[in-house]
Amino acid sequence: MESGKRAEAGPSTGVTEERQEREQREMTEKPLAFEVCDDHEEDEDDDHKEDAAAALPGFIPGPLLSLKEQIEKDKDDESLRRWKEKLLGSVEGDLNGQMEPEVKFHSIGIISDDLGEVNYPLPIDKNGNDLLLFTLKEGSRYQLKLTFSVLHNIVSGLTYSNSVWKAGLQVDQNKGMLGTFAPQREPYVHIMDEETTPSGVMARGIYFAKLKFEDDDRRCHMELKYSFEIKKRS
Repeated sequence: MESGKRAEAGPSTGVTEERQEREQREMTEKPLAFEVCDDHEEDEDDDHKEDAAAALPGFIPGPLLSLKEQIEKDKDDESLRRWKEKLLGSVEGDLNGQMEPEVKFHSIGIISDDLGEVNYPLPIDKNGNDLLLFTLKEGSRYQLKLTFSVLHNIVSGLTYSNSVWKAGLQVDQNKGMLGTFAPQREPYVHIMDEETTPSGVMARGIYFAKLKFEDDDRRCHMELKYSFEIKKRS
């Protein structure tokens, strides 16, 4: 898939056929599933994030305050009060003092010329082992669509990473920034950057992917493992 933010990995001469077969078998056994993020999972971005943190020696982040505390803190500042009212709308009365923001994902969908728009509610049933998230023809343009809510506090710097494997080898990875979001009554709708499926005999088949969302405090809000298929264009 073609995108401006990605790192592609091809076959390595050090990977044996036996290892490829084993990894392919393991990936095939994994269901399409919505999962709780594993804090102990090795993330390919850990080294990069540690280097970024080391680049700011002496930086000490301020204490985390609940959104309710932040509102009360500036209640005497008229301009800030009006700004917060505009930002939060009518959710101020729903705030319970919880400090940690929560991002609740409601659905994931795909928009394409082949399929139109198809949406799947989250969480996706873990028993749906044979369910593909989508099937597209080679050379098709498509976009993923997310619907989510933010609860309790402002979530800052919400990012995503989408890694893709075929036959046990990572063939694609892209990353992007969704932004900073405050709690609100209506769910947010975010349409991700357009992608294009690859073409050619080697590109056809079933792919396995992992879509992960984190904020700038490295809280993981969702990890979704899914599969999709690319077919020959008739």
